[in-house]
Amino acid sequence: MTDPIYRDLKQLGQHVAPPESPGKAVIEKVANPQPGTLYLVRFTAPEFTSICPITGQPDFAHLVIDYVPRDWVVESKSLKLYLGAFRNVGTFHEDCTVKIAKRLVAEIAPQWLRIGGYWYPRGGMPIDVFYQTGTPPEGLWLPDQGVAPYRGRG
Repeated sequence: MTDPIYRDLKQLGQHVAPPESPGKAVIEKVANPQPGTLYLVRFTAPEFTSICPITGQPDFAHLVIDYVPRDWVVESKSLKLYLGAFRNVGTFHEDCTVKIAKRLVAEIAPQWLRIGGYWYPRGGMPIDVFYQTGTPPEGLWLPDQGVAPYRGRG
């Protein structure tokens, strides 16, 4: 990693212990390699897990995070470690999904961000949670998140 935009990364290429909690996770960022260019970055986490704060049972979701960079892009290993830290945290679907979006906004200040949290059924009922920071920038190619509504076995 000789490019100076990578000089401050501490986790990429290193053995890093999983963070104890999302609050202790470090989300690393890199200078936007295409400043002034309108483009979308998508992260998909199809095996996201957290814990029900009441029962302690695991909850599973398929997360899709879309954002338009301004000055920074998220370093993906640090995002994986951050998302993995939710495995030990009791939180409701709504809080968890919005908390992830707000943390990313605080860390990288994107032009625009949205998250789709497609949660698998709990008590027989799936819960989908959506959040975005505002209207997408004009001229942005914004593909569908590609997650079909939950249909069970049917």
